[in-house]
Amino acid sequence: MNFEKVCVLGLGYIGLPTAAVLAGHGINVIGVDINRDIVNGLKNGKVHICEEGLDELVTEALGSRKLKVCTEPEPADAFIIAVPTPFYEDKRADMRAVTAATEAIVPHLRRGNLVVLESTSPPLTTRNLVVPILERSGLKAGEDFYVVYSPERVLPGRILKELVENARVVGGINETSGEAGRDLYGIFSKGKIVLTDCTTAEMVKLMENTYRDINIAIANEFSRLADRFGVDIWEAISIANLHPRVKILTPGVGVGGHCIGVDPWFLVEAAPEFTSLVYTARRVNDAQPHYVITLVRRALQDQLLGKRIAALGLSYKPDVDDLRESPAIEVVKTLAEAGAVVKAYEPYKVDAMIDGIQTVDRLETALIDAEVVLLLVGHKRFLSLTPQQLVSQTPARLLVVAANAWRGKEWVEAGFRMFHLGVGRSDMFFPAV
Repeated sequence: MNFEKVCVLGLGYIGLPTAAVLAGHGINVIGVDINRDIVNGLKNGKVHICEEGLDELVTEALGSRKLKVCTEPEPADAFIIAVPTPFYEDKRADMRAVTAATEAIVPHLRRGNLVVLESTSPPLTTRNLVVPILERSGLKAGEDFYVVYSPERVLPGRILKELVENARVVGGINETSGEAGRDLYGIFSKGKIVLTDCTTAEMVKLMENTYRDINIAIANEFSRLADRFGVDIWEAISIANLHPRVKILTPGVGVGGHCIGVDPWFLVEAAPEFTSLVYTARRVNDAQPHYVITLVRRALQDQLLGKRIAALGLSYKPDVDDLRESPAIEVVKTLAEAGAVVKAYEPYKVDAMIDGIQTVDRLETALIDAEVVLLLVGHKRFLSLTPQQLVSQTPARLLVVAANAWRGKEWVEAGFRMFHLGVGRSDMFFPAV
């Protein structure tokens, strides 16, 4: 199947890179987003996502006129739905954006078109939600037009590389649809393209992130156990991982981002009677920010009121600007609500505006009058700080560290009192691992 024009609905972390990559391969692309600020920003050369190489690729695509951005879809050969799928407070999937995007396609749907759902979705979404809406056009899915589910499987910070190189799962509602999807992704994909049915593809995406969530949960539980038993979890993990069949992941503040902390709930919602392990892992990881807060309370002898805290890092993982579902934000908000005076600094999104949080645009501003430095995210620029640099920038001599960072006796010798996540012993004279 040939594609001359593709319409991408949703210009977020997946939609915009996908649109730019397609345009870079000579396809005419219509990029659609209902957020007028995003569309107007792109028209004026402002890329709203911090991702290596994306600025240049989008600028080139817009300059060549292969990429056009707007707030409404247009007729095309293929439509890609890449909109958010968050959840409600009760953890049920919020599919309103997918529904709205699908409905927006209907007036433009023609015979021979391909519609792709990329948004992470509960099992059976493609068949039971997307297809019935599209068939309001009077056309028959699988016969008059084609429908596939093909999940994104990329890592923030490496999106452009992995978008092209990772294996791609294409799940069609029938064989012909799957083949059409393969032709579309074959335009730019260098990875293996695996054809399956749409529900299997939905399940694969949820399985991948649920597997990771469960493994993070056991690492977070190990950090709590290490604290209880007087063990250094970072040393213990490094030793356990010498076993050829063991790979324990890294504990931290919790699980965030738009995938791992969200996707398992879709399985719990769809089949609660079969997902007790998934549910428990989610509860463990959702509770981890509160465990970090207990570490802060312990360091301050439970005296939070009025304490000046410099919180370093708000993104959900190191070295990205993605704040979605970030556990670090939950920690900072909770501390502020408890009466602490928190200044938060996120180097990858210095203009972040978050309700209930005082954010600053310079590290020095956060540190200058702090009594406590709380390291929440292990950004490289934080990890590279030396004890001497920190001593010169802040009067704080109390450090609370929720990452495998700032280790070794030189920190104690510089005058700092150290409280590390998962370190249940007071001596800090073991080498960093």
